[in-house]
Amino acid sequence: MAVELAFLLMTTLGLSGPLPDDSLALKLNQERRETEEWLKSSPTSYLATIAREDFGGRTSLSVGRGEDNDLQIEDTSLAVHHLRVTVVGDSFRVETLDAGASFKWGKESMTAATVPPGRISAGRFLMRLSHQRFPAIIVYDPASPRFSEYKGLKYFPFRPEFRFVIPLERAEHPDTVVILSTRGNRRSGLRVGWFVFRVGDEECRLEATRLLEPGVGENDYSIFFRDMTCGKESYPMGRYVEVEERPDGLFVLDFNNAYNPACAFSDHYNCPLPPEANHLKVPITAGEMDAHYLDH
Repeated sequence: MAVELAFLLMTTLGLSGPLPDDSLALKLNQERRETEEWLKSSPTSYLATIAREDFGGRTSLSVGRGEDNDLQIEDTSLAVHHLRVTVVGDSFRVETLDAGASFKWGKESMTAATVPPGRISAGRFLMRLSHQRFPAIIVYDPASPRFSEYKGLKYFPFRPEFRFVIPLERAEHPDTVVILSTRGNRRSGLRVGWFVFRVGDEECRLEATRLLEPGVGENDYSIFFRDMTCGKESYPMGRYVEVEERPDGLFVLDFNNAYNPACAFSDHYNCPLPPEANHLKVPITAGEMDAHYLDH
């Protein structure tokens, strides 16, 4: 309580400076509770996914409860031929097929629209229109049977020594790199620079990448990494961590915020694999651990 009051006073007075470790831990624990609540029951939870259909070489996919659809969802809330989704550049054209069918983009009900990558709803289902230069439709069911598999999340204890405030060593000439993914696709990114830091006596270096895909902003930097905990305490494939740029141009790289990719929970995602350059030779005992959701 004293820490919270001190932090509130600092905020009210407009004082700057790093958050006390206790305040960082309190904030992190609240975010983790919110993430667990989302995973447990949200209609957009990883556990809500029930199907995926990749476009592959096709430009359009039909969706409905009829077995002649490209993506069949046997549910009476959908029409026999409910809608067609067509890839149009970086966007999607969505059109209903059978009379009376509709879909929602946001809260608006419609029968035809060109929309960016994102989610639409049809019947009782959500459908993610995923682009990533390898477009697909991912289906979410608010009554997914996988919610019964919920068992929480696991984390390393909060470790302030794994929080770094450091510069980005920017690449003089950012170059395009190939990022392999869990579904075998070769995704493209721009290597924008490196973060250099020390863990104990070991100097570590991580590439920062901006994915060259629809919906990714100019300053959306991704760090995909593996460390010596992978396959033991943490997810075997690796983990992700975001960075936050401060007004002074430095970046906060906090491994307490490291998280597992969606592929640790569902087979319906296409997740970037950490590049060889980001395989650390030290254990990062901070952030999310492996809760083994795909162990059967």
